[in-house]
Amino acid sequence: MKDYSFSFRTINNISGWMVFLIALVIYTLTLEPTVSFWDCGEFILSAWKLQVGHPPGAPFYLLLARLFSIFSFGNESNAALMINFMSALTSAFTIMFLFWTITHMVRKFFSGISELTPLNKALILGSGLIGALTYAFSDTFWFSAVEGEVYATSSLFTAMVFWAILKWEDEKDERLTGRWLILIAYLMGLSIGVHLLNLLALPAIVLVFYFKLYRVSTKGIMLALLTAFAMLGMIVFVLLPYTVKIAGWFELLFVNAFGLPFNSGLYFYIVLLIATLAWGIHYSLKHKKRILNYVFTILTVILIGYSSYALIPIRANARPPMNQNDPSDVFSMIYYINREQYGSTPLLKGNYYTAPVVDIKKKTGGYIKDNGRYVPYKKNKYVFDDRFTTIFPRMYSPDDKHHSEYEYWGAVEGEKVRINSSGGGREYVIPTFGENLRFFFSYQLGFMYGRYFMWNFAGRQNDIQGNGNVLHGNWISGIDAVDNSRLGNQEGLPEDLKNNPARNTYYFLPLILGILGMIWQYRRDRKGFWVISVLFIMTGIAIVVYLNQYPLQPRERDYAYAGSFYAFSIWVGMGLCSIVEPLSKILKRKIVVPLAFFLSLIAVPLLMITQNWDDHDRSGRYTASDIGSNYLHSCDTNAVLLTYGDNDSFPVWYAQDVEGVRTDVRVANLSYLAAGWYIDMMRQKAYTSEPVKFTLGSEKYRPGKREQLPVVDRTPRPIDIIELIKFAGSDERSKMMDFSGRGDIFNYIPSKSFLLPVDSSRVLSNGTVKEYQADRILDKVIWNYGGREMYKNNLAVMDMIGTNKWERPIYFASTVPPSNYMGLDNYFQLEGLAYRIAPLDTTGTRTQDIGFIDTRRMYDNLMNKFKWGNANDPDVYLDENNRRMFNNFRRMFGLLAGALIEEGDTLRAKNVLDRCTDVIPAEKIQHNYYSINLFRSYYRTGQKDKAMALADEIITSARSYLSLVMALDNIRRYDLDYVIGINMQALISIYNMSATMGLEELSTQLETDIDLYYNEFFMRPS
Repeated sequence: MKDYSFSFRTINNISGWMVFLIALVIYTLTLEPTVSFWDCGEFILSAWKLQVGHPPGAPFYLLLARLFSIFSFGNESNAALMINFMSALTSAFTIMFLFWTITHMVRKFFSGISELTPLNKALILGSGLIGALTYAFSDTFWFSAVEGEVYATSSLFTAMVFWAILKWEDEKDERLTGRWLILIAYLMGLSIGVHLLNLLALPAIVLVFYFKLYRVSTKGIMLALLTAFAMLGMIVFVLLPYTVKIAGWFELLFVNAFGLPFNSGLYFYIVLLIATLAWGIHYSLKHKKRILNYVFTILTVILIGYSSYALIPIRANARPPMNQNDPSDVFSMIYYINREQYGSTPLLKGNYYTAPVVDIKKKTGGYIKDNGRYVPYKKNKYVFDDRFTTIFPRMYSPDDKHHSEYEYWGAVEGEKVRINSSGGGREYVIPTFGENLRFFFSYQLGFMYGRYFMWNFAGRQNDIQGNGNVLHGNWISGIDAVDNSRLGNQEGLPEDLKNNPARNTYYFLPLILGILGMIWQYRRDRKGFWVISVLFIMTGIAIVVYLNQYPLQPRERDYAYAGSFYAFSIWVGMGLCSIVEPLSKILKRKIVVPLAFFLSLIAVPLLMITQNWDDHDRSGRYTASDIGSNYLHSCDTNAVLLTYGDNDSFPVWYAQDVEGVRTDVRVANLSYLAAGWYIDMMRQKAYTSEPVKFTLGSEKYRPGKREQLPVVDRTPRPIDIIELIKFAGSDERSKMMDFSGRGDIFNYIPSKSFLLPVDSSRVLSNGTVKEYQADRILDKVIWNYGGREMYKNNLAVMDMIGTNKWERPIYFASTVPPSNYMGLDNYFQLEGLAYRIAPLDTTGTRTQDIGFIDTRRMYDNLMNKFKWGNANDPDVYLDENNRRMFNNFRRMFGLLAGALIEEGDTLRAKNVLDRCTDVIPAEKIQHNYYSINLFRSYYRTGQKDKAMALADEIITSARSYLSLVMALDNIRRYDLDYVIGINMQALISIYNMSATMGLEELSTQLETDIDLYYNEFFMRPS
């Protein structure tokens, strides 16, 4: 009779692939079908046409994503879907390798004590299944698995290298052990072209190596870890940057000293590097120097993997439309790889945030090409008072908005010192080192890591970004006694918070199972415990230390710590063993193993998937791509659209570069315009968009030039904008001033009042002003610049506007902060999701705080051209970013309806209100302050029942928030000023409107509420 039984290895392999399929199915079902917000749009468009994205780049990821995008088979709208699917696929592979990692480590224990019985095999496989599925359905990992970002692929590399070292550990054939190590090195080299996070697995890998080959001792473990940290430091701080930096030394020598052509030194260096590595491998083989051979081979394969970065300068030299930093030569490549545009973050030594600047020195910032040579440019280096210097600086950001956050989280009182200067004296506070550490533990380690950890293994409060208040973004458990003691009474939450799809509760069950697994491994496999612990710490706490994050981050950063959650999930799997062992002493093992497995499966992975599905299911959501297109459709033909942040730039670029939407519009990001390379990008043609014209040449915007120009009101008369630009761009000494008193001369702006002539025939003929607006054309536009300095990006915008001479329409995206309007907002004309700069007299035409509305264009856009990404589908999940944007769109609909009513067009105003209700139903997004204009418009169009129902919703929402905050003590009211302010404003606005409309009962009722809340929040001593 034949034996049809399978070996454990076969069952383990099959089970791993089954786990892979489960994860892949789940991720595919919940995949976002198009681009997502944040960096996804940039990564997808960069991959689609192999363009150059933001530093330090992810070239290997782009090559992989480009490969997957080919399977869209020419359908541009499916390119994002295929790249998103790549994330789903790599994430599913990550889960498979996690399964095999857990089963390897659990099997190692059972193999060491007894024969692998069928029950032990089942327990091993069950542990792998519990741990792998826990991670598969965890909040952070699932989020990355369904969008086109680098973190899913980065996680796969981490999983593969850790699995590979465990395979090396099992390998009996000495000839193959070295191959596993070389494979690990190669995978690490490739991973550098995705994300550096993978390298943090190196210390854990070194420990596995040490435990297998050496006799274990405390001293030995310490030396192994020190060796691992040294290797990690050598790779991150020496090998990666200096591989390119040394190329710069050769290039400078060959071009500037020897007079050879550009890139000659680079080519010589590449040949020399390859020859050196080849010689080293040959020499070590010839002389049978095994360790030396390993060193050269491993170094070679790391550099082969790292060579994916050659894609960056190759594509930069092709001048694609997206070419960030233009890293087309070795020196701009050094700048790019080192992320120098983002500045540096102190790690071991630095100054506190209160440190005064005592001197400004010049240092070489880099080199640029000029007349066949490389010419250095200078940048400022600020010198701070030494008394404010500390080791391990955590509170360092000089940004004013961070100061109060440092003082809150660090409970800063500090030491007061007085510093005298020629202008008088000022008192400064030097935080103590204890306060510095308090900020580290409370904010960086507690809030920016511990909170994310608990999201994944205890539960999450909601999807609203948290900055420390009790309402937004905290972890919860679902156990009232615990949650209420930390965050206040959870029963009194407003409906939108109580019913937030991301309100997920696991009752600590994954955390408890993981802790049990941790204890079990510590007792049963001490070596394995230290390996996982090092992986857990290096991918969690070590990242916290390295990133040194300042407060008020622009988005949640949990994705950075996914490796740490991966490591803890190994312990979650082992938790099954911890449950089985004691129960086996009471019940039969054949009952305990399946019983414990099924209970653990239900209590952890199945609980997590049921809780997390609704806020991780992005299927059917097209909001980001449609909103990006809407920005473009807001613009007239051949326009220039000025954007500001990630979410009003990346989806727009994606729509143009991938889906080919409105390629005649030139999108210019105001933040990027502070860089000369980006201004040069504007000067080249992109698709069907003609080059943007500037008066000042490229050399005037080079790095180190005109970075910050003082604005001095030296003349009362408005200055013609072109005259002003030429003055600011002059290199004549007579047109510069010494503002520092140290002999450093700077360009400056000689007036705060600017003038731009208007050619009425031109603006009418090209549609800048429509025929129905002709009676309001101005002969010149005059505005006042409100700032004390004009930065390079502001100068570039002024140059663009002046040089344009009304030839092309210029728009500001509606999401640009008012601080970037530069005084032009009196001439803003709202036409959709963007304001056109229009030379029109606004007297008596304004229906809002900013500019005026072109009702004809805006009506056509909102009612006919715009798409809304299935936002009104009950099954489509809208996260905080989407809800915030759609709240703003509600406001836009309300403004348009109000403007139409002012024009006497009540019929179209009703159409707008109906369209708004259809696009953004209250069932999806609760009405709040942003719906105020809808209330007024409903009432003014005679739809009084709808108006009162809407007012009731707004008032109920505002009351629920204000009453909740009122029930909190002063300590728990931290960071709730915005919540209080916007809900108070909602009540006040409806009160004012109701008083104007003669709704006495409503206004009387609101007056009582306003008095109550006003006395509580603004009159009571804090």
